[in-house]
Amino acid sequence: MQDLTPIALQAHLKNHSPLLLDVREQWEWDKCHFDTARLLPMGQIMANVDSLDKTAEVVVFCHHGIRSMQVARYFEMLGFEKVINLKGGIDAWAKTIDDSMSLY
Repeated sequence: MQDLTPIALQAHLKNHSPLLLDVREQWEWDKCHFDTARLLPMGQIMANVDSLDKTAEVVVFCHHGIRSMQVARYFEMLGFEKVINLKGGIDAWAKTIDDSMSLY
C-alpha cells in the first residue's frame, strides 16, 4: 500500500486513472467530494467488496485518512494489488489542492 500526500496524488493522477473510493458517510459526501469518486461508506465495505476489481488501482480516502487507512489495509489482506491511501484525507486535499471544496 502507498500512502500519498495530496501533492503526490495529484501528480500521480496526471498519468493514472484509478478508482477513487470514498469511504465516508453520505452526509460527508454531500458536503464535498470528488466528482469522479465512488461512495462506499466504510461500514458497507465488507458487504460490497466483491463488486471491486482486486487487480485495479484503487485510491481510498475519507475525511482525515484514518478510516481509509483501515480500509486500505483490509484490501491488502484480501489480495488487492494496487492500493493507495490519501494521506490526510479529503480535508488535506481541500486545504492543499482544491480550496473550492467545503471544509467540515
